[in-house]
Amino acid sequence: MTPTILYYNRVVPTTERSPVLTPLPGEADLGLVDALAQLAFAVQGALGRNASEYDLSIVQARLLGILRDRSPTINELARFLQLDKSSVTGLIDRAQERGLVARSTSSLDRRSVQVTITVAGQQLVNRATAAFEAELAVLVADLDPTQLNRLSAIASHIVVADARRRGIDIST
Repeated sequence: MTPTILYYNRVVPTTERSPVLTPLPGEADLGLVDALAQLAFAVQGALGRNASEYDLSIVQARLLGILRDRSPTINELARFLQLDKSSVTGLIDRAQERGLVARSTSSLDRRSVQVTITVAGQQLVNRATAAFEAELAVLVADLDPTQLNRLSAIASHIVVADARRRGIDIST
């Protein structure tokens, strides 16, 4: 019996072809699960390559991305990043050692610590963001402007709804 693999929702003998991350010619729809999973892999791959170029982990890149337009508390960062507070504290320690972030006492609750991006951190995140945007532009280069706008609107809706379900206010 020839070994088989599940290949885009159908079984294919392994001698016929190896699995790839692109659909076969003429196949436009991979199905929601496969399409989103493979899109996530492509975006995570781009983020990982980009982060490593700036000597950052993916989580550090995400941290700086969050801090570029807000100054959350450590607890809020833990919810944003879906990490334990102790993990976020260590992450902030390492970023602070590099001069990328600073801690301060929260003006709303003196028991809380707010985290802000430094000038050096903002410069780094600006360069990394521009490089990441360029790599994502290649990923979506085959989409026309209408498709790009629809993709942006749908992705934004998904992200906002997910944040709302997790009790995160992403508007500030």
